[in-house]
Amino acid sequence: MDGNAANSIYEYFKEQYLYTQLPHDRKFLIENLHFEGKHYLICHSCYGRRVNDALSRAFAYVLSKMYNTSVMIGLTDQNFYLQSTKKFNAKELIKQMKKEDLDKILKLAIDKTDVLKRRFRHCAGRSLMILRTYKGKRKNVGRQQVSSAILINACKRISDNFPILKEARREVAEDLMDINNATQVIDWINSGRVKVEYTETKLPSPFALNLVARGYSDILKMEDRLEFLRKMHQMVLAKIALGR
Repeated sequence: MDGNAANSIYEYFKEQYLYTQLPHDRKFLIENLHFEGKHYLICHSCYGRRVNDALSRAFAYVLSKMYNTSVMIGLTDQNFYLQSTKKFNAKELIKQMKKEDLDKILKLAIDKTDVLKRRFRHCAGRSLMILRTYKGKRKNVGRQQVSSAILINACKRISDNFPILKEARREVAEDLMDINNATQVIDWINSGRVKVEYTETKLPSPFALNLVARGYSDILKMEDRLEFLRKMHQMVLAKIALGR
């Protein structure tokens, strides 16, 4: 790459290093952030989006049961956040996460989600439980989704291990997400191969800025979002300068 691109990457990592810590494949960094009246646990997990998707949903499910509250999720390839009005204890969360429980936790976490219902519709269509065409007339996707919502509840009443339901769960956990490598990450954390570090911040760290800004994408226009990023970045640089 050219010098400008290389320098941009260097400055990006330098700002993160000076502000807090650098996460990597052997360091799972959890950033505890209170920002604009909301509490965030930002997990800097360098294992890819599919692994982060599985970990974030499992973490969110455990926190929702621990604190009896709803938890919002945002994720990228490098990190994910868990956001609520209540302040979470990150150390207690990690203690709750055990390798042998991850499959069970993820199954419970995705059981009532729209993503499972959509996958179930595809599986039911392939197994002819839902007919895409009936008497020469093609059903639209909305009709098929309504039919699948009725069928998935019926399958659960018949058996929690109904074959089409099991396949839908497998597709979510293994094809959409990466439960196998997520389990490996939890195993590494339990064995000490991956070290979990905790940090408190008052502003999103450079690595977390874009992730937090995505949470405002529904209420901010693109121009406002860019301005929000610039403003936050300047405040982070000012805090680094004061610290030095």
